[in-house]
Amino acid sequence: KKKMVAPKKEEVPPHINFSTLDNAVDAVERSAAEYQKAFEKASANGGATLATAQMRDLNALLRQSERKLTTDEGLPGRFWYKHELYAPGAYTGYAAKAIPGVREALEQKNWKQAEQSADRVARVLQAEAQLINEATAKLNAATH
Repeated sequence: KKKMVAPKKEEVPPHINFSTLDNAVDAVERSAAEYQKAFEKASANGGATLATAQMRDLNALLRQSERKLTTDEGLPGRFWYKHELYAPGAYTGYAAKAIPGVREALEQKNWKQAEQSADRVARVLQAEAQLINEATAKLNAATH
């Protein structure tokens, strides 16, 4: 007996180019796979091929990994959140959101910001892939 009303018609969103983000994810996956191979090779004999100094250098490099996923400018509208892959949602209290800059821009139908955020996340992922490649090179050099 309640009166039903049709929802407002919404416009079709424009095409958003996520190719930079897709390519960056692929780069991280490839880098991680190569690192895994190098790590397994280095660990094959209990890690005896890695000298203490080499392990220190490798660990120092890997400690930078999480920092590579941050930006100085922070998230749109929340500059104090620097991490590009996860942060509390702007409207969810403490509940975390994955890739918040992109996700929240999409939720707010801010298409331009969504694409810009995707490009920013792609840059941090490419930097992460490069760091993983450097770590792989250190492991490979230590086992040859």
